[in-house]
Order: sequence, then C-alpha cells, then structure tokens
Amino acid sequence: MTLVDSVVVFVVSLLIGALGIYVGARVIAGRDDYRYAIVTALIGAIVWSVVAFFLGWIPLLGPLAALFAYVTVINLRYPGGYLKAVAIAFVAWAASLAVLYVLALLDIAAFEALGVPGV
Repeated sequence: MTLVDSVVVFVVSLLIGALGIYVGARVIAGRDDYRYAIVTALIGAIVWSVVAFFLGWIPLLGPLAALFAYVTVINLRYPGGYLKAVAIAFVAWAASLAVLYVLALLDIAAFEALGVPGV
C-alpha cells in the first residue's frame, strides 16, 4: 500500500466514523454539526489508540479502559453526561457498522472505520 493509499483509507475511515458519531449526536444530543463530529472522531481515535497501546495488554481491563476513554471524549464534547455519551457511542457504532456493511457488500471498502471502536 502506498502513502497515497494509506491517506485515502485514513480519510475515508475517519469520515465514516464521524458519520456514526454525527448520527448518534443528532439522535441523542440534538447536535447537528458534521465537522464537530469529525474532530470528535479524530480525538476519540487518538485517545482510544493511546490508552489501548499502554493498557491494551491487560485482559478485560485494557479494552474497558480504552472504551471508557473513548466515551469520555464524547462526554466532554457533547452535552448530557456519561449516559448520553454511551448512547451516542452505541448509535455511532451501529451507524458505522451499517454503512460499512453496505460498502463491503458493494465491494467498495473494507469493514473498518477510524473513530469508532470495534468497527
């Protein structure tokens, strides 16, 4: 894979992850700003990666710590507290999963997205 290919995959994955967060934030928190969702997805991906790098090797605790860090980013960026942040993260995961499933069925993209854990 070339550098250009890697950049394209990164950008497309980030946009799909941001779409999931956008849908979740719109449904749960009433926020309607896709650019804000892109920044949230990028910050969330970075925080998730850092926490997973340092704690991911610890069974159960590592992945839970990374997920908590990701939800904390959403909580800090959107109103409503942790319960709404968890709901936004869940809707983001489900929306990203649906988009990626369709893209994979059409053989357009791989089944993964940056900015939404587990997708």
